Amino acid sequence: MSSEPITVSIRREVDPARIAEATAWVQTGVNMAHKYPGFLGSGWVRAGEDSQVWHMLYRFANEDTLVAWERSGERAWWLSMGEGFIRSERSRRRSGIEGWFDEPSTGTITLPTAEGTATVAVVNAPPRWKQAVTIWLGFFPVNLAFTSAMSPVPGWDALPIWLRVLCTTLVLTPIMTYWVLPWVTRSLRSWLAR
Repeated sequence: MSSEPITVSIRREVDPARIAEATAWVQTGVNMAHKYPGFLGSGWVRAGEDSQVWHMLYRFANEDTLVAWERSGERAWWLSMGEGFIRSERSRRRSGIEGWFDEPSTGTITLPTAEGTATVAVVNAPPRWKQAVTIWLGFFPVNLAFTSAMSPVPGWDALPIWLRVLCTTLVLTPIMTYWVLPWVTRSLRSWLAR
């Protein structure tokens, strides 16, 4: 099982005549999940004041803790309480960088805090061209440095190209994912958010 944090994204269509019940139901689910080991947070947002489409995210430390919550009797009871006003439901699991390929989102989400709840603005994801520039700004210097470092290694140039590319990507992918891209993204935060 995965040891990385996992986020579950859910889209629900709610009976518009039962918004008050749905609001209480969703918050009850958040409060219940909050007590489970590995719970890292959640939030939910309606597409608009009169919208019947609701979006929810919740995150657990790893797949084991997520599965424990999803198989719990409490969660099963909670889901059964929503059957009368939830018209449809779609969910997806995400870990690592999958979120890079999502459509941009905007709005507000309600997050549980020690003092109750807090509403937080969700900023639009940057346009694809800015994401591409950010990735390139990280990838080009790292790839150049690796290629330069490997050139003097005896026999490196004699290896088949597929093997050199395989070695390069095996080394550079974790470097890009865990260090370079987070650093470049933080450095360009104000430009990306414009």
